[in-house]
This record gives sequence, structure tokens and C-alpha cells, in this order.
Amino acid sequence: MNIAIVDYKSGNISSVINSFNEVAKDKVKIDVTSDINKIKSSDKVVLPGQGSFKSCVDGLNNINGLVDTLNEFAINNKKPLLGICVGLQMFADIGYEETETKGLGWISGKVSKINNQNGKFKLPHIGWNQINIVKKSKIFQNIENYSHMYFVHSYEFIPEDKKVILATTDYSSNIVCSVEKENIFGTQFHPEKSDNLGLKIIDNFINL
Repeated sequence: MNIAIVDYKSGNISSVINSFNEVAKDKVKIDVTSDINKIKSSDKVVLPGQGSFKSCVDGLNNINGLVDTLNEFAINNKKPLLGICVGLQMFADIGYEETETKGLGWISGKVSKINNQNGKFKLPHIGWNQINIVKKSKIFQNIENYSHMYFVHSYEFIPEDKKVILATTDYSSNIVCSVEKENIFGTQFHPEKSDNLGLKIIDNFINL
């Protein structure tokens, strides 16, 4: 099995790479790449994202053919894809960080700034927080409800169809922190920074 971690210069993704290599060991080949042919031929794709919504979307668009390749992989061929942090947010139709920016449009919805209730909640939301798993999913297999995961974000994905929501976290309000739509999975939290439970989520994705 080949898994492609998409490298589109979206910040430091070394922890994502290290975590997948740790879980995969010698059983799975991990490619860190922006090569569209390698992505096309992969069995699964990981779309990380660090920084602003706009900078990540721009990063994808700056690589010729990458967005079309991801659309073909996830939408047409329905192969498993995992988005992490801003990688999940880019599933949306539109994001409002820095400026209004069009997303990939895979899951209808928008990305807006977390309501900090007039400064009551600090932004960015950084650190460990519990997740409330609201729907069964293979990527949460053997993950107990209210487990703690690691977050770093100031913006939240608000999907139109609530059926895609796998988990939420309580920070100012019920923030969506994981989604699933057919073959497309996403986590707002960072599994690669969430110790053994995060590694288990990565393992679950590898074994889909």
C-alpha cells in the first residue's frame, strides 16, 4: 500500500510525516510529495494544513494540476483521504480567514472565526481538549468518547449537513472537530500531536 502525504509548503509537517512513518513501519510506503502522478497512484492521501485558510488554498493552487488531481482522487475515484487541521477546513465551500477564499467544495459549508465571546475564550484555541464522538466511524475505532486531543486553531468548519459530523469539542460552543463523508475524513485536531490515541486514529485510517 502507498500513502501520499501532500507537501504543498503549508508549514512544518514533519510531525505528520514522523507519525505516519511510526505507525506504518515497513508495512506501508509513505510518500511525501506534490507529484501529481504519485498522488494519483496512491491508495490513500493525507492532506495536512498549517497556517491560514487562504495560504493553504493558495499553496494547492500554486502547484499545477494538484487541485484537479485531488478532486479526481477523492471525488471521482472515491479513494480514502484524510484532512488534518486546515486540511479539513479546505473541504468547505468558502473560508473567511484574512479574506473570502474559495475552498475545495467537497463538503458544503464555511470556515469562520471561533466566537470568543468578547474575549472570554482565548484564540487561538491551543492545547488538549475532549472530543465528543457523535457518530460511529472506522477512524475512531477503539477510541473512547471524551478522549483528549491536541488543538491549534482560531477558525472552525461549519458544515451545512450535520450528518457529516463525527465529533465536536466544547470551546466557546460545540465546534466541529471531525467529519466524514463517504471516503473523505477530516480532523480539526492534530492526531500526530495527540500521543497514542492520535497514533491509533492514524492507524485506523491506514487500515481502512
